[in-house]
Amino acid sequence: MDQSFSATDFASTERFGNSGREKRGVTSAVGTRVSTPQASEETNDGTTCRSQRTVRKDRRTERTVSQRQAVISIDTKKKEMLGDFYRDGVTDAVEPTIVNDHDFASASDGKVIPHGIYDVAKNEASVHLNSSCDTSELACDSIELWFREQGHSDYPDATDLLVLCDGGGSNSSSHYIFKEDLQALSNRLGLKIRICHYPPYCSKYNPIEHRVFPHVTRACKGVPLETIETAKHYIEKTETTKGLKVVVRMLDKVYQTGRKYAKDFKQNMTIKFDEYLPRWNYTAIPDGP
Repeated sequence: MDQSFSATDFASTERFGNSGREKRGVTSAVGTRVSTPQASEETNDGTTCRSQRTVRKDRRTERTVSQRQAVISIDTKKKEMLGDFYRDGVTDAVEPTIVNDHDFASASDGKVIPHGIYDVAKNEASVHLNSSCDTSELACDSIELWFREQGHSDYPDATDLLVLCDGGGSNSSSHYIFKEDLQALSNRLGLKIRICHYPPYCSKYNPIEHRVFPHVTRACKGVPLETIETAKHYIEKTETTKGLKVVVRMLDKVYQTGRKYAKDFKQNMTIKFDEYLPRWNYTAIPDGP
């Protein structure tokens, strides 16, 4: 896998496509750097200001796929309360559905947390439902469940896994508890797991955000999610004219919040940080041979 790939590269591909021409009409030669009229100075930690836009005709994703290595995009969709709550949309029914006019959490029967994993090459998604808490352990368990149930059969010779994700939430780029859980996941799967975080305010370039989640929302429109089984039933109906397939699985584990990483983790971890934007790009290498 090309270790110089970052989420910023993928975002530039999403924004400019293969022609090197920005959708809003600004043209630039490949390999040059284009700055917006706002300030383009560097921040104190050496990372480039968000107002700068790097134009790269990126081919690294295609090379990763051609090497039969998996490229996935992950994120947690909006949490939904379970119960008779109003949801925007219209459905066909013999009788009207009576719902609450306010969505107070005290009137709910819990919540559902949909954690999504999108296979960029195969245009297939897995949504794992949990009713506990959105934690780093949940994110890593979701990746493990996807790999054992589907990823291993799709990529039997894979030795690396490229993960595109946001920089906050359960897979925060600044929290070492996520890196500790990621290291444990790498050890269990025996894979090098490369993480590429999107910079702040750039999560819209995360593929799962615009290729999966809007279609999941549409599949659940107008339907009160009374139980987690109801949510699973309607999310499974997600489809597009481009052939998107969505598999829904349940994660019944109860996740603990407020966990702290081990005191000696930073000294003993085998995570390798990139020279370019190390805060957002790093690789978890499994222990042992």
